[in-house]
Amino acid sequence: MKALWMREVDWVLVGVTVLLTAYGMVILVSATHGSPDAPAFLRARVLHLLIGTGALVAAAVFDYRRLGGRWPIVYLGTLALLASVFVVGESRLGAQRWLSLGPLGTLQPSELAKLAIIVTLARHLDQVKALPRLRSLFPFLAHVGVPMLLILKQPDMGTAMVLIAILPAMLYVGGARARDLGTIALGGAAAVPFLWNFLHDYQRRRLIAFLDPGADPLGAGYALIQSKIAIGSGQLFGKGLFAGTQNLLRFIPEQHTDFIFTVVGEELGLIGGTVLLVLYAVWLWRALAIAADARDRLGGLIATGVATMVAFHVIINVGMTIGLLPITGIPLPFLSYGGSALLATLAGTGLLLSIGLRRRVGR
Repeated sequence: MKALWMREVDWVLVGVTVLLTAYGMVILVSATHGSPDAPAFLRARVLHLLIGTGALVAAAVFDYRRLGGRWPIVYLGTLALLASVFVVGESRLGAQRWLSLGPLGTLQPSELAKLAIIVTLARHLDQVKALPRLRSLFPFLAHVGVPMLLILKQPDMGTAMVLIAILPAMLYVGGARARDLGTIALGGAAAVPFLWNFLHDYQRRRLIAFLDPGADPLGAGYALIQSKIAIGSGQLFGKGLFAGTQNLLRFIPEQHTDFIFTVVGEELGLIGGTVLLVLYAVWLWRALAIAADARDRLGGLIATGVATMVAFHVIINVGMTIGLLPITGIPLPFLSYGGSALLATLAGTGLLLSIGLRRRVGR
């Protein structure tokens, strides 16, 4: 039995996850190199990796079907956790998204909510075998819409966008008709102009800076301008690890979190960035292979949600740093500093391994 379990482990997924976390550790050390807080960042990262690895192993060992069976508890607990930030949460830079964990740092519930919504939505869809018409999608829109409203109120537009991406992918795999999803997409697109009045000032400035960074080069457009300079200056082979001038001189805001890809581009160049993207591609290939080969509909839906989550993070984060997409607070999986994001990504990897392990073995 043990030999059977070992054969069913997706060792390619395990290996590429190890490579991505190692890559992330090296880049994070470089991004914080020279900062007086560098030792603290390193200690925190090691702690985050230990906790995240524990979550990965636990998620892989635990039967995902049992987790799906408890979806009402998971869903209600997620809503309670998201609501708690408005009562006992910490505020930073105008946002209230974090819960203090004392010596362990802080927890960002919206990061963990992404995984919880994937699992609970998968179970909800698994209970409904057919989605024959547009109105049959409304309960699932509400399923995601309620936690998304709580996340938007924090405000956390980036995480809300991740949920918006996950929903249609899982609905399509769950059997929704393409024309119904297209109708919803058209309705959402028609509402975009009216959403402008609901955006915060900094969100409006980011959108304007995306269209014309030079309009405010020392304000809203500064991060994008410096990001493009850093990545472009790396050229083919980069300036060398720990040798990036934009990095060392701290020209790029949040270079250890949302803009960590600029460190890759400047110091490792096009080659280093391509290697990173290839690693992500391999990770997503294995995630989609597990989704396609899952033993049941629930496993396929969960794996689809996790793959969509990581793919969306990579596309948006890399796209914004090179100026193809507006700046959004979405971390780069396995690389960006942040314990909650790393925990969610590693736990999601564990869910994939759990689904893969049970393709041919029962428990």
